[in-house]
Amino acid sequence: MEKVILRENACKGCGLCVSVCPRKLLRLDLSRVNAKGYNPAVFSEGGCTSCAFCAAICPDLVISVNK
Repeated sequence: MEKVILRENACKGCGLCVSVCPRKLLRLDLSRVNAKGYNPAVFSEGGCTSCAFCAAICPDLVISVNK
């Protein structure tokens, strides 16, 4: 099961999740845009501690974290 689930098409690319990830596992994908026309956040597997800082700060509830 994935630890972090991003609903990429709902992401508005604000970057708040990127700024709070202590392991730097999130980034904005500047090479593409989602259905809303924004660069979505993407998650890199490996090293996630399920702290859920990213989910807590997301204003649009785009991120779910499984422990």
